[in-house]
Amino acid sequence: MEQTVRIDALTYGEAGIGRLEDGKAVFVPNTAPGDTVRIEVTEDKKTFAHARLLDVVEASPDRVVPACPYAGVCGGCQWMHVSYEAQLRAKRENVVSALSHIARYDRATAEALVGECVPSKKQLGYRNKLELGAERDAQGRFTLGFHSESSHEFVSPDACLLAHTAIQKAPKALRGALRFLEGNKDLGIYRVGVRHSARTGNLEVALWTPPSAFPRAQVANTLSSAIKATGIVRVMADPGKARKVKGVEVLAGHGKWRERLGDNEFSVSAPSFFQVNTEQAENMIACVIDGLQLDEDSVVADLYAGAGTFSLALAEHADVVFAVESAASSVRDLRRNADANGAWIEVVGGDAAHELPELGELDALVVDPPRAGLADGVPELIAAAGPERVAYVSCNPSTWARDVERLGAAGYELVKATPLDLFPQTYHSELVSIFARR
Repeated sequence: MEQTVRIDALTYGEAGIGRLEDGKAVFVPNTAPGDTVRIEVTEDKKTFAHARLLDVVEASPDRVVPACPYAGVCGGCQWMHVSYEAQLRAKRENVVSALSHIARYDRATAEALVGECVPSKKQLGYRNKLELGAERDAQGRFTLGFHSESSHEFVSPDACLLAHTAIQKAPKALRGALRFLEGNKDLGIYRVGVRHSARTGNLEVALWTPPSAFPRAQVANTLSSAIKATGIVRVMADPGKARKVKGVEVLAGHGKWRERLGDNEFSVSAPSFFQVNTEQAENMIACVIDGLQLDEDSVVADLYAGAGTFSLALAEHADVVFAVESAASSVRDLRRNADANGAWIEVVGGDAAHELPELGELDALVVDPPRAGLADGVPELIAAAGPERVAYVSCNPSTWARDVERLGAAGYELVKATPLDLFPQTYHSELVSIFARR
């Protein structure tokens, strides 16, 4: 079924949303707000439909020519065809919409609570990290690339414009070197991570493989000639979502990647998470510190602390900081970073829901959970700890809005929400929200 529709907005996802002739909402990828497009409905549900774009009948003023030839193909830049100003508006609107539809705030209140989306200084070249999947192409040759979000096809670009210029062409360089190393044998490489810091000059290549025999010296020599790395490591972990790390081997150079946020320098192991947009991470930290209103006597906890992104900054403004983290590699990094920067932090290795009741009464709390949001029972545990203010950092407006309602029921009122664009050209963003105890 073909129709012509007008696209009204961008959803939290790769699609724009419009209305079919019968009024039903329709989601159409690769569209911009204000586009008039010809579509073919591919899936017709009871209350909504999905469609594919056939033709742009009249382009929106917010439609632009993508800077990358792979935009819309590899799946990494879902919004590169949309002007940056429209991207920022859409990211704020997705937070407002989640707050009104999921947390059931009235529209005027939601609009008043959500600030403007903080823009990224760089719209291209902002990523300090690339994560590349490894597969075999149609000829059976080793290749690196990305899985398209919409088609699930594997795309092997030569470069990625979102990455810092020092690693933009890493996909092509590493693909050639690893294809040479693989030859007729399978080294078991299923993932490759590349990190670069413009502030420290560190460039790390991390090869993910199952635990097995591995030609360490040969791999190190070949990769060193292909890319100017300060460190090459091998992460031994079985493929799959769990990716339980069995060990990390240093093949060449440094065994840790170094990055700087504000006055603190971080040493991060390959399996550990770290924010990919360094400058925007500093803005996130500033939002958290400003919102918590700490003083020199404050006792504060940082749940899901990672390698210490917020913990080290909190230690500069509070008396006691508890940092809770469950991932073993991040716990080790966190302890090392606290010591190296002279920060007094009580590092607690364990699950946030299990450890929070053991921390006692708190003045303030930071939570930066995974995309699924807070686990069952955690809002009630937060209320029991009694912090006056809570900073909730989220990368998913839907689960965040659900937790806004749950925290409200536990006695915490949302006072401010600030979206920050850590991921230009994509629908992803981060959100720093501040809650006060009633």
